[in-house]
Amino acid sequence: MLAKRIIPCLDVKDGRTVKGVNFVDLRDAGDPVELAWNYSRQGADELVFLDITATHERRKTMVELVKSVARQINIPFTIGGGINEIADADALLNAGADKISINSAAVRNPALIDELAKAFGVQFVVIAVDTRLNNGINTVHLNGGRIPTEKETLSWILEAESRGAGEILLTSMDHDGTKAGFDNGLLKKVNDAVNIPVIASGGAGSVQHFIDVFEQTNVDAALAASVFHYGEILIPDLKDILRGRNIEVR
Repeated sequence: MLAKRIIPCLDVKDGRTVKGVNFVDLRDAGDPVELAWNYSRQGADELVFLDITATHERRKTMVELVKSVARQINIPFTIGGGINEIADADALLNAGADKISINSAAVRNPALIDELAKAFGVQFVVIAVDTRLNNGINTVHLNGGRIPTEKETLSWILEAESRGAGEILLTSMDHDGTKAGFDNGLLKKVNDAVNIPVIASGGAGSVQHFIDVFEQTNVDAALAASVFHYGEILIPDLKDILRGRNIEVR
């Protein structure tokens, strides 16, 4: 069995790291390059950078930020936000990103997943899925959670996998920023249904939440933002406790 990964997520807006609750009320959390360096030193396994207003504002993800981060760290990192075509992904890969994450563009044009997987390999393509419960059904949301769709979450994830997604980054908007724990019911359902790695996102508030998500859902990785940004959980401590629970981490 592969070791579980711990992944800090940096939501970037106007060149700064921000964090909110349920995708709103954003507050500043620091310089993304500085945070990236600090996390790689602490023992994070990977990093995810999401340019959270890129799609909404129709602008491209910051290639310069990717270059700055790549110079500072030696762990893999994924970048997402505003990637709509092969050329966008190519620019980010050349700037030093290890993987790209697409969300809204993939839902609007599912063939983009096939194209990216063919051009770069499946291991390069992360499909981010923002989901929220609507009338008892989990549905996909776009543009940083602003736009609901009719797509049922699990069926969309299965389609993305069949088109060449290498990994799923699943964020529960209902849990995001609440620090009340991950959506383990949904995560288990998705993880049991797919053959590619699933990254749990949305709701981490304590070390126990990381224990729960790995023990109850068997996902490959757990991602969090504010608990890491504000020093509430330190990655070396988290990994020590997980090892103590016989959860294999890197």
